Amino acid sequence: MKGEKIPAIIIQGISSLGVVVMVFILFFLVKEGVPVLSEATIGDLLSGKYWYPTEEPGVFGMLPLILGTLSVTFLSSLIAVPFSLLVAIFIAEVAPDWMHDVLKPVLEILGFFPSIILGFLGMILIAPWLQDKFTLITGLNMFNASLLLGIMVLPIVSSLSEEALSSVPRELRDAAYALGSTRWETISKVVFPYALPGILGGTLLGIMRGLGETMVVLMAAGGAAIIPRSIFDPVRPLTSTIAAEMGETPVGSVHYHALFFAGLILLIMTLIINFLSMWIESKGRLNK
Repeated sequence: MKGEKIPAIIIQGISSLGVVVMVFILFFLVKEGVPVLSEATIGDLLSGKYWYPTEEPGVFGMLPLILGTLSVTFLSSLIAVPFSLLVAIFIAEVAPDWMHDVLKPVLEILGFFPSIILGFLGMILIAPWLQDKFTLITGLNMFNASLLLGIMVLPIVSSLSEEALSSVPRELRDAAYALGSTRWETISKVVFPYALPGILGGTLLGIMRGLGETMVVLMAAGGAAIIPRSIFDPVRPLTSTIAAEMGETPVGSVHYHALFFAGLILLIMTLIINFLSMWIESKGRLNK
């Protein structure tokens, strides 16, 4: 119908614009990042252990930055995901209706909590406590940043997982109860497996949010470009490196192009997780 074509055209146009913007960003990162390969090989960039971009000549080993990004993201996911799933199961399956109506909006609001406030709390509260409790040289380290990232990721994963659990047809629950299953058996053996593709997709989106976070890791991770050997070592993820150094880097310098190459690596990581999330969701729809 004619009235239905206009919204469809608008939605298609906006979607196409998003794709065009993404392609432009990718093109810009490639254009500005590839020139660094005239000074260093891809192997040197990806496997080099030292990041001294202001030396003469500069050293642009990004392995500590990549490992810092992955370690903080992994530890934050390890902290956040189990709690997120428990919160989602409680809200979707256990909480009474009035509590569900209160907790669900609160959870979604927490997802928009300013990251700079979390970073500030990590600096003035968590860092001194960690330093005193564990006798550390500094409380600004991987664990501090991961804990704060976990707090950021938790509302996102919980909200998306709760929606996946709530979308499970009521008939499946009724059938499980009719067969004599307890509430926990129904949740663990019927509801959770049915909602698992949606839960995995939401989890990956939450991880992607943590992977691209800047302010928390800039303020709480310690900023040391070293390969971490302990959760209490300071780290310097890719995002904080770009944010801290780009403003003072001469345009067109090797350091400038190296930072864009770091952004390209980060974008590729994000796209891989995004495509993986889309693939899981599509597989889940086909199985249903």
